[in-house]
Amino acid sequence: MPASSPIMRSQTQFRSQYGPKYHNTANFKGLTGKTLFRYVSTIAPIGAAAGAALLFYASGIPRVQRDILQKIPIIGPYFVKTVHPADSPF
Repeated sequence: MPASSPIMRSQTQFRSQYGPKYHNTANFKGLTGKTLFRYVSTIAPIGAAAGAALLFYASGIPRVQRDILQKIPIIGPYFVKTVHPADSPF
């Protein structure tokens, strides 16, 4: 409630120590850190599953095999394709 006189403006508003403790929360267009964390933690598993599905779908492409899949430590050697010298046309 705005103070209507100079005397009222100089006085501080009474605040009970037993009442609720209000504080301002930093936000950007309504997104607080708490809501952002909740959204990201909900969407992250879906994104990880979509990325894994995309890699599985594109695993037959040689460029994807060389640049991405061969650099994964445990499953990388599976994607190394060696041609026996007798089968090489050169």
